[in-house]
Amino acid sequence: MATAISLSARVPTVLKASEKRTVAEASNVTELAFSRSFRVNSSPKVSCKPVKGTKASRCVATRAAIATEKPPTDSASKGKSKIRIGINGFGRIGRLVLRVALDRPDVEVVGINDPFIDTDYMAYMFRYDSSHGTYPGDVHAESATAINIDGQSIAVFGKRDPAEIPWGEAGVDFVVESTGVFTTVAKAEAHIKAGAKKVVITAPSADAPMFVMGVNDEKYLPTMNVVSNASCTTNCLAPLAKVVHEEFGILEGLMTTVHAVTATQKAVDAPSAKDWRGGRGAAQNIIPSGTGAAKAVGKVLPALNGKLTGMAFRVPTPDVSVVDLTVRLEKGASYDEIKAAIKAASEGSLRGYLGYTEDDVVSTDFLGDPRSSIFDAKAGIALTPNFVKLVSWYDNEWGYSNRVIDLVEHMVAVAVADGGN
Repeated sequence: MATAISLSARVPTVLKASEKRTVAEASNVTELAFSRSFRVNSSPKVSCKPVKGTKASRCVATRAAIATEKPPTDSASKGKSKIRIGINGFGRIGRLVLRVALDRPDVEVVGINDPFIDTDYMAYMFRYDSSHGTYPGDVHAESATAINIDGQSIAVFGKRDPAEIPWGEAGVDFVVESTGVFTTVAKAEAHIKAGAKKVVITAPSADAPMFVMGVNDEKYLPTMNVVSNASCTTNCLAPLAKVVHEEFGILEGLMTTVHAVTATQKAVDAPSAKDWRGGRGAAQNIIPSGTGAAKAVGKVLPALNGKLTGMAFRVPTPDVSVVDLTVRLEKGASYDEIKAAIKAASEGSLRGYLGYTEDDVVSTDFLGDPRSSIFDAKAGIALTPNFVKLVSWYDNEWGYSNRVIDLVEHMVAVAVADGGN
């Protein structure tokens, strides 16, 4: 039975001045509690991290049910110029990126393009989410060309060709390209021809610069107009690999991701000419699959290029996945030493991106967790000081969607520091 407790919402919330906590105070996440009431079905876990470019902190509670009220926005952000975002493709990631954006005071989604969804259905799909719960605010179709969320009107377009989307007329600065179709620089640049300034691709790209927040985001340059946020699995693996390689040296490694189902899979056996196993029923099977996530780590961490590869098992769960990384180390270390290094990074340079737990956790404990990767200290094992298996969890939908907006914010911060706007 649900009970009312005092906690922050699952979505990231910029805290009021009276609610701010220092990083040191926030290190014990179980101590955090705030004065907003939500109905939950399980004990939430809270994490905090500084908001880049501001003095605020963002704290998040993972919860199983839905907020009974929408978290208030930071009044200090009112009147300031916001980053204007357009979303192309209103699938799983597109909708969750919108949820994240609505709670960031420095960003505003002003346009959505999807040629396959009308506004009534768009409002319905945004309101109801089987994994992340019902949106607590007001959502309705304003017209055939706009939806309204909590009083904010968002223009809706239905163009198949990105070059025809009127991003310029809508005043869009950044396009979140979440169709999974326009993943090369040439294809994504159509959004810029349509009036946008920058494009963030929510998938790996063959030729666009690829960034993982906390790992190589410092390599971003203001001259880069089309970038990739990599994949959800690369976002989980890269922070872990970064710490282990910097501390102990990775000679070579194999990764397996036990991955939740995705929308491209089949509910029951169905034709899938390019991927025969992928055509088997997602709810009935554990399905071996390919993934480029491990190799992609070499793009964001060049020192590991050619040293990692991996595969996936698709399993019949709706959300939350886990990475199993088995590596041979250059510098031998005890498992306790490896744990200590990862914990230190999770509390320091990678705070908010890399987490650490010694609890007896299972996958649903990470539903709604905004971090990219949460190291499971109890799940890993060491055969020798130079050969170890490391395990890290990730909400492949919610954590990744948070990183998309983080990357947009980072790109703007770099431009401002460089003298742009």
